[in-house]
Amino acid sequence: MKREFAVIGLGRFGGSICRELSKEGMEVLAIDSTEAKVNEYRNIASHAVIADATDEKVLKELGIRNIDHVIVAIGEDIQASILTTLMLKELGIKKITVKAQNDYHEKVLTKIGADQVIHPERDMGKKIAHSIISSNILDHLELSDDHSIVEIKAGKKIVGKTLIALDIRANYGCNVVAIKSMASNDINVSPMATEEIKEGDTLVIIGADKDISRFEKQLVIED
Repeated sequence: MKREFAVIGLGRFGGSICRELSKEGMEVLAIDSTEAKVNEYRNIASHAVIADATDEKVLKELGIRNIDHVIVAIGEDIQASILTTLMLKELGIKKITVKAQNDYHEKVLTKIGADQVIHPERDMGKKIAHSIISSNILDHLELSDDHSIVEIKAGKKIVGKTLIALDIRANYGCNVVAIKSMASNDINVSPMATEEIKEGDTLVIIGADKDISRFEKQLVIED
């Protein structure tokens, strides 16, 4: 059964989400107050409408209550973002994800009941910074302000060693939750302590950012 989504605000962030959800075969209601933007997504989203999302009557007429998940991607108008989120909450939407412009905006959104708050620019900045620091950092997913999951390509310092020899949890405070093998393309979830790291392997590590950073600097970044 297809899940139903609504994306409010079709700027770069909202438009990108709309495209990707549509590619995955999801039912997407695309909403924006600008006719040109809505016209751009008429052949992409399931439905694309010109509407003022700060008008509760309009939201009801659009049948927003029947949507599983609403993404509020309104650009720089923080007031409109907050009002829209508040009305969606009052209408009983199951899940509301909102793009935040700054930390103050995030605090307000969290207080009024947003289920997930995203800082696209800040989060992408962190990911890019990690990739700049080391070519071994393949991906970075922020779990909270202080914890992340990272995919790290095994470097010379750890290739040929076992997890028990490295003792990453005791020495660095983070955990190896999976190892991806380049040779076989297999993913070993919860690897044994005796697992030997081979050239080309990718380690999936979870932990506090400060601990992962220490691990990166001491065992991953090549001298």
